[in-house]
Amino acid sequence: MSMLNSTHHQPPFFLLPGIPGLEASHIWISIPLSIMYVTAILGNSIIIHIIHKTPSLHEPQYVFLSLLATTDIGMSASTLPTVLKVFIFNHRETEFHGCLAQMFFIHTFSSMESAMLLAMAFDRFLAIRNPLRYTTVLTASRITQMGLAAVA
Repeated sequence: MSMLNSTHHQPPFFLLPGIPGLEASHIWISIPLSIMYVTAILGNSIIIHIIHKTPSLHEPQYVFLSLLATTDIGMSASTLPTVLKVFIFNHRETEFHGCLAQMFFIHTFSSMESAMLLAMAFDRFLAIRNPLRYTTVLTASRITQMGLAAVA
């Protein structure tokens, strides 16, 4: 018996259809999407900037909030440009490696966002359950470890 050729070929590109049946309305659909994209990037950037510049906000809950805003920026930046490219420029083709990279970043930022929400829940649980030990348990090094664990 001869061995079959097991060479796997990857497709050169994928076609993104947008919203089938509403091709004439794609430009109008892109307007609210663009506004939401700019709002998400700008709003989260403002949150990060205010937390960074205000010393009284350098507490664990605000550090976690700034980390959550960072992951939200990453999530928006990994999804919406491709969607807007299809709707505004009618550029429906995406390369195989670009699609893999986008899938990687979408899944990475989704899991990081879940981990940040878990860290924020733990922060609030600790503040409610043991308010007197809160500052001794959630030290700067512990917050850094939790942030790095979410990134890992």
